[in-house]
This record gives sequence, structure tokens and C-alpha cells, in this order.
Amino acid sequence: MSMFSIGLSGLNAAQNALNTVSNNVSNINTPGYNREITQLGQGGIGGGVRVNDIERQFNTYVADQLNSAKTQSSALSTYYSQVTQIDNLLADREAGLAPLMQNFFSSLEDLAASPSDPAARQGVLGTANTLSSQFRSFDGYLQDMQGNINGQIKDEITQINNTTEQIAGLNKEIALARARSGEAPNSLLNQRDQLVSELNERMDLRLNIQDGKSYSLSLPNGQPLVTGTDSFQLEAMQADYDPQRTVVGYRDGGGNVVQLDESTIKGGALGGLMTFRSETLDKTQNQIGQLSVSLATAFNEQHKLGVDLNGDQGEDFFAVRAPQTYADKSNSLPAVTITSAEFDPDQVDALRATDYTVRFEAGEPVVTRKDNGQVVDFDQDAWDDDGELNFGGVSIQFSGVPQDGDSFEIQPVRRAANGMETNIADVDKIAAASFADFEGNLDIGKVSIANGAFADVDEEYSITVDQDGSVSGVEPAAATMTVNGNPFDPATQTLEAKDRIQIGDITFTLNELPEADGTSVSITLSDANAGDNRNALAMQELQAKSIVGGRATLTGAYASMVSDVGNRTNITEVNLDARQGLTDQLRAVQQSESGVSIDEEMANLMRYQQYYMANAKVIDTAGSLMDTILNLRG
Repeated sequence: MSMFSIGLSGLNAAQNALNTVSNNVSNINTPGYNREITQLGQGGIGGGVRVNDIERQFNTYVADQLNSAKTQSSALSTYYSQVTQIDNLLADREAGLAPLMQNFFSSLEDLAASPSDPAARQGVLGTANTLSSQFRSFDGYLQDMQGNINGQIKDEITQINNTTEQIAGLNKEIALARARSGEAPNSLLNQRDQLVSELNERMDLRLNIQDGKSYSLSLPNGQPLVTGTDSFQLEAMQADYDPQRTVVGYRDGGGNVVQLDESTIKGGALGGLMTFRSETLDKTQNQIGQLSVSLATAFNEQHKLGVDLNGDQGEDFFAVRAPQTYADKSNSLPAVTITSAEFDPDQVDALRATDYTVRFEAGEPVVTRKDNGQVVDFDQDAWDDDGELNFGGVSIQFSGVPQDGDSFEIQPVRRAANGMETNIADVDKIAAASFADFEGNLDIGKVSIANGAFADVDEEYSITVDQDGSVSGVEPAAATMTVNGNPFDPATQTLEAKDRIQIGDITFTLNELPEADGTSVSITLSDANAGDNRNALAMQELQAKSIVGGRATLTGAYASMVSDVGNRTNITEVNLDARQGLTDQLRAVQQSESGVSIDEEMANLMRYQQYYMANAKVIDTAGSLMDTILNLRG
């Protein structure tokens, strides 16, 4: 090879190197761009230089590590942005439920001090209305968050589908480019890797590089999203078990849409949204609902043990929304529906802040808690006798007998606070006085007057019960006695715990059978005068009783809920900071290898410029030598 050819090869190499440096500098701020290096090699026989490759500085291992870290950071960031909203809502010292519950019970204390004072009575109604309104407001805020998350899930799925389509398209373009030139354009490779990186910020994925060239993407459970030049779509759909809940469906190659389990979607913004909803939002909404039902039920039962200023028995003071139920879309036809779902005041201690799934197997219901997966016991006798399903403080009736495999979603308290209302508007209707005095050791509850008033009602009742439930004495002796609505003969029948007993015009529940024979209780009707404050005191004392799940007071349960959300917020923040730190470190490692350094590129620009000038000088020298040789021959 001549000196001229050698210089020309060097000039070409310098030109390629300068082009590469120029491309690096111009893309210094381009997302997903990977620095390129001109790889030079020795020429063939005779010397010179050649350009072997324009190499893309891309480390697959570092990229995978960074994508994984970004997936976790994105999930935690999304979770944190949502959970802080609930934390701020619950912890507000002025607008929170804790001060309003305190105000309500303080007004009852004022009522007990002056039971006939209209101002004290109006104060009770005022604080009760404010408390009810705040329960509804809290539920409305949380329900709006549910709706917003449904919308965000739809948006994320749309973006994921668009991205997977683009990746499949780039797989095709890259394959065509390789077929034409043997190498894929670096720009297409950069675009594809950038899309994979963006996709990992939306959800956790599995990347498989086939033959070191084509990218395949799949969900953690193995279902493919991208295979070669084909992409598969995700779809936002209503949950089969709850039409108000948006979940992720997978459309397979046959066009069929299969609902994915919520636990399948992890990581990224989509996983963060779904994890937050299942771990925190659902739980908080259920806890608010449980609080409202526990307060309303306990207060109503106590209020009905009193007498108002009109001489009538107290009515239900609060109302709450009934349990929500949904039949699964896959249930057999003709579909059996749930005709009624109500709270059972006798079992309110069993009420928990969770949803349930009722599935029928071998003709029997199997009740499962959704928060921990535990199977829950139900009242087998009520189911066998009346087809009534009683569990967890709720009572459910079906339109028929469900078939095996049929499933139902039961949400006892999810939206209960939405229906929290004060039933009483007339101050005279507040039952501050007690209509009865109780003496004896028999455990009874839910005492009421059959006709709701005291006219023509005997003044004293008593009943004596033995350990086996036999009745050895009833007063007045001439009074008719019924149990659970049926005539009762003490000579031939016995009582059981939880029986609803009526003697004359008074009705009560036998909570437990006595531990000794001859245990009795007497119920004496009081005068129920305007100055009687005994029921007002009893209602005020509910503040200190464990009426929430039979385990906690109202303020204690609310404080526990606030603490739980606060702890989740703090833990998420700490984890986010730690994960973000790792992500930043991995990004720095990736940039040190693949990022463009302006200082380094400026140095390379000067180096290759000199390289170019030197090779131009070689060509110029070769020309001068040729001219000298030609002149000598002349």
C-alpha cells in the first residue's frame, strides 16, 4: 500500500472518529443514549488503518440492575404519594374523627347533668350530626381515592400497551437492519433499551434476550407481553367479584381476556397503586366503616334502653349503610342472588375490618377472610334450619341454594360510614331516662317494650333459670311467654343462650345460660321522669367500653388506625429513601460507562482533529514526493 493510501485510510478513520464524537456531544442530553466509541484496527497487507466498529457502550448487567431498582423505586414512590394523603387525613387534629367523637361524648355528659335542658339536648344532636357528617366525609374522600386509583390503573395499562407495541416494532426494525447490513443501528438499540427502562418504571417485568438479539418480555407469572415482533395486550376491566374495582386483565393470542390476580402485578407505578389499594386503602376504609357500625350499634342498643320526654322507648339514634354484596360473574345460571344482608346486633363484637369471600363447596358455604386468608366459622344451625348465613357480625339471606363453585364478595363495613346518619331530629326524642331497673345475676340484654310505650304494661317482671336452661319461675305468673317468637311451655321446654324472650309486653335477650340453678333477674319499670339521667350516663360511658370488635374503645381503635397508617407512611418513606439511594448509585455506574462526558468528548475532539490533520499532512507529503519524482524525470 502506498503512502498516499495509508494516509487516506487514516483520514477516513479520523473522519469516522470525529463523527462519533460529534454524535456523542449532540446527544449528551438525550434520554437513553449510550456513548459510542470508534474501534480502529490495523489495515491489511501494506499497512493503513480501518474502522472495525462504532461500538455502543452498553452494559446489559448494569442495565438490568438499574431497571430492577427503578421498578422498586417507582412502586415505593407511587405508594408513598398515596399513603401520605390518608396519613394527613387521619392525623388532622382539628378535622379528624377523634376530637369530634370526644365532643359528642362531652355533649352527653352535659345532657346527663341537665337531662331536661333543651340546650343540652340540642348540643347532643348538633355534635351527633357533625360526627355523622365527618364519617360520611371520610368515606367520601377514601372512595374518591378508590375511583382515582381505578383511573390511574387504566392510564398505566394504556401506556404499558403502547410501549410493548413499540418494543415489538423495534424488534422487527432491528431484525431487518441486521439482515441488510449485518449490524443493528445503535440508535434503534438505544430506543429499545430506553423503552424497556420506561416499562420497568410502570411494572415489574422479565426480560429475555433471544439469541442475543430479539427482546422478549413477560409478566412475573410467565405470561408473555412481547415475543419477537408480536405484543400481547393488558386490559383494564371490572373485577369479577366487585364491579366497582378495576383490575388488570390479560388478552391472550386467542383474544380471550383473563383476569389476573392482583398479586401478579408487582413493582412499578402500576404495582405500587395496586399494593397501596390492597394493603392500606381497603383496610382504612374498612376500619372507618367498622368504627361507624360499632358506634352506631352500641349507641342504638343503649338508647333503646331509655325513655324519651314523650314517655316512649328510645329509637335507633344512628343509621349506617348496610353491608355490600356482589355475586361473582362466573357463577352458574340461573344465578342465585343475595336478597338481604344486615348487621347482627347480637354479634357486633365479631365484626372485623375486612371483606369476605363466600364460596360454595359440596353444598356448604366456605367463608374466607380476604385480608389474611383464614376460613371463618358460621352459624351452622341457622344455615341448616333457615338457609341464613351468619358470620362476622352479619346475617345474609340467599334467593335460593347456590351451586358448587358459586362465589360471593361480602363487604360488611367497606361503605358503612357512607350511610352514617342521625335518625333523630326532635330533641324530645333523646332517651336520657332509663325505663327499667335490673336486679339479679342473670345475664340479659336488649331489653325493650313490645309496643314501644308504657301504657298498660306491668311494672315488674322476673324470671328464674337453671343451668340446663329450664325455667323455674316467671312473674307475672299469668303473663304469656314466647321464645324467638314461638309459644314457650316451661314445663316441657328449656332455654338456650341468645334466645329472645318475651314476657307480657317486655322483651329481652338471654345472653348466656347461668352457672348455677335458681339464677334470677327482676326487671322493674321506672318512673321515667324528666330528671332521670341514668340512660344518658350509660350512653356517655360507652366511650370507655371496648365496643369495637369487642377489643378496643372508639378512641383506642381510631388511635390504632392512625398509628398504623403513620407507621406505614414512615416505613415507606425510609424504604423509598434507601431504594432511591441504590437507584442513584446504579445510575451513576451506568452513566460512568454509558453516559457522555463533555470533558472527555472535548479532549477526543481535539485528539481526532489532530489525527485528521496529521493524516492530511501524510497525504500532502505523499503528493509532494510524487511531484519531486516527476520533476526529476523531466
